[in-house]
Amino acid sequence: MAGGTPAPKGPLRAVPGTVFALGLVSLVTDVSAEMVTAVLPLYLMAGLGMSPLAFGALDGLHQGATAVLRLVGGRIADRTRRHKLVAGTGYALSAACKAALLAVATPWSVAAVLAADRTGKGLRTAPRDALISLSVPPGEQGRAFGVHRALDTAGALLGPLAAFGVLWVAVDGYEAVFTVSACFAVLGVVLLALFVREAPAPAPTPAPARARPALPPVRTLLRLPGLRGLCLTAAVLGLFTVGDAFLYLLLQRRLDLSAGYFPLLPVGTAAVFLLAAVPVGRLADRLGRRRVFLGGHVLLLGAVLLLLAPVPAGALLVVGVLAPLGLFYAATDGVLMAAAGPLLPAELRTTGLAVLQTAQALARFAGSLLFGSAWTLWGPGPALGLAAAGLLLALAAVSVCDGVRTLRSS
Repeated sequence: MAGGTPAPKGPLRAVPGTVFALGLVSLVTDVSAEMVTAVLPLYLMAGLGMSPLAFGALDGLHQGATAVLRLVGGRIADRTRRHKLVAGTGYALSAACKAALLAVATPWSVAAVLAADRTGKGLRTAPRDALISLSVPPGEQGRAFGVHRALDTAGALLGPLAAFGVLWVAVDGYEAVFTVSACFAVLGVVLLALFVREAPAPAPTPAPARARPALPPVRTLLRLPGLRGLCLTAAVLGLFTVGDAFLYLLLQRRLDLSAGYFPLLPVGTAAVFLLAAVPVGRLADRLGRRRVFLGGHVLLLGAVLLLLAPVPAGALLVVGVLAPLGLFYAATDGVLMAAAGPLLPAELRTTGLAVLQTAQALARFAGSLLFGSAWTLWGPGPALGLAAAGLLLALAAVSVCDGVRTLRSS
């Protein structure tokens, strides 16, 4: 069935088959990834004795240390017009790394494998998002990315549940978690090869200009109207975005939750993300993607402030942290790509999205290092307070800049 994709049904019927097929690939791959992510904080900090500062560095690596490879993947995909091949290489590399986790047992050997895994993610993310963006018209970008992220998040919901089930059967069974994770990762590669179609070829060039023109330098992309401001906004806010692994660790401490139940915390976030991804994507198409993107960071700030507040440990604290965190991802992840897609010409779509993803990922990498350092030096409470203050100032600065830009254009 290499020549066809499964036809979406129900609420997904309005999106092209390529978007639906990529959503299925992401669903299976995210089951694999989130099985590992759900147990990783406790595995490294409680099991292998990694310090908060070292974990902050690793979490930053998870977010952005290989961000430059997003540019490499985007550049190769745009130059060769082989978006599916580049994305498939990234998925295959990540699948190999899931299996490699079975052969390592020290914090920094695990870190090395995760770095290679992030390399695969860096290679595949921009070509995958370009395949989605090139499959739909500009006015439907938010819905298309919302559908993809909803399917992706279904995997993020199932991954921690699968990890919980494995740990329930095999106490301290981290190796069993890694084995099942590797199997799902391989399945994702198979689905990509069978069901995802390559992006449509660009219009043929006129006869006098048969040679394909060289792609312009990456720096010229930042001169495109709106893209530079979007990159700056994503980077400034990303610098003060507390990683969800840290938030789960802090929530676990407040709840005094046992290690066996820790993988269930991401399930709440993923469930909200799953339910909200498509409606929030449609809302972004109507109200403005940049506005919804900023609103997502306001919700994240609310979750951080609630963790700082003297709220009794219980259902209110759990829902008050996990629900805004899920809405934050629904309002930022696919919405940011949907905002950038129409700003970019088709022949530079992958590279442009990679530039934006790299700016955000590097900022989050720096933010994780800063947060881990503050936790090590002053403790989790002061570190979280500084992050909240920084995010509040960043939101204020971005809002002022947007207001000035609006006045100048009017």
